[in-house]
Amino acid sequence: MSATPPALTYFPAARPATVEAVNIARRPRVGHIAFLNCLPIYWGLARTGALLDVDLHRAPPDELSRRLVAGDLDIGPITLVEYLKHADDLLLIPDPAVAADGPVLSVNLVSRTPLADLPAAPRVSLASTSRTGVLLGRMLLEDRYGRTPAYTVTAPDLDSALADADAAVLIGDEALRVHHDPDGHHVLDLAAEWKDWTGLPMVFAVWAVRRDYAEAHPGLVKDVHLAFRDSVRRSREEIGEVVASAARWEPFPPAALAEYFERLQFGLSERHLAGLREFASRASRYADIAPLRAGGPEFFATGPDTSL
Repeated sequence: MSATPPALTYFPAARPATVEAVNIARRPRVGHIAFLNCLPIYWGLARTGALLDVDLHRAPPDELSRRLVAGDLDIGPITLVEYLKHADDLLLIPDPAVAADGPVLSVNLVSRTPLADLPAAPRVSLASTSRTGVLLGRMLLEDRYGRTPAYTVTAPDLDSALADADAAVLIGDEALRVHHDPDGHHVLDLAAEWKDWTGLPMVFAVWAVRRDYAEAHPGLVKDVHLAFRDSVRRSREEIGEVVASAARWEPFPPAALAEYFERLQFGLSERHLAGLREFASRASRYADIAPLRAGGPEFFATGPDTSL
């Protein structure tokens, strides 16, 4: 897996001297996924100095999901599966999100043989820190391809995952590395498979706020929402700088990073919401997930921004 840089320290932060400092005791506790795919989401926060207004917590997806549900974070990313389980306690923030309308490159089923040659009951490692990626892999293997896998949980690296397995679900930077350097393995992009299966985008993670926090501090939540929205837009405008910064510490050439960031989608359009609802409907057969309420999901303040 690629080396992990210190949290956003490679960006120069600037803040106008006229802006009053925010009391650290009041700053919203905000989660930050420690994966390359979220770099464009946070790029602008550092560039504008908006990071000064939040108490940022950096961790893998499942840990951030747990903290948000437990009340240890106020706002942050949560895997789609965990959001669906705890929707009564959360409100979605319209953007950002992590989604793809086709190949995403970093959520893969990696196998020793082509998919068609997998046995009827393959041994499959769940080498992932995202329950959404894991559940998507299960759906595709079982419902689309008719396999009845035996699952084990392993460390999120390819060598550990395939040590005693026929295939593995990988996500994040390690999955992206294997996509570019498969070393004889067969790599199936699960977001592309979902699009081919349903015709819809795949939403992997959403950003949410705890209902109790939103009720107590709606102004702060609005400020965080606007900061994230503007950060994503700025990243799109400055994508060359985002790529150059990432290329300094990631083992991928700039062209590969540019392709990756182009594939990723960071907003929730109506098509993305349709994909989210379709995933929720199918997920209820695999996990303790209640169907979304009519008209759901429920957003903080306004509906989804469709301009991203």
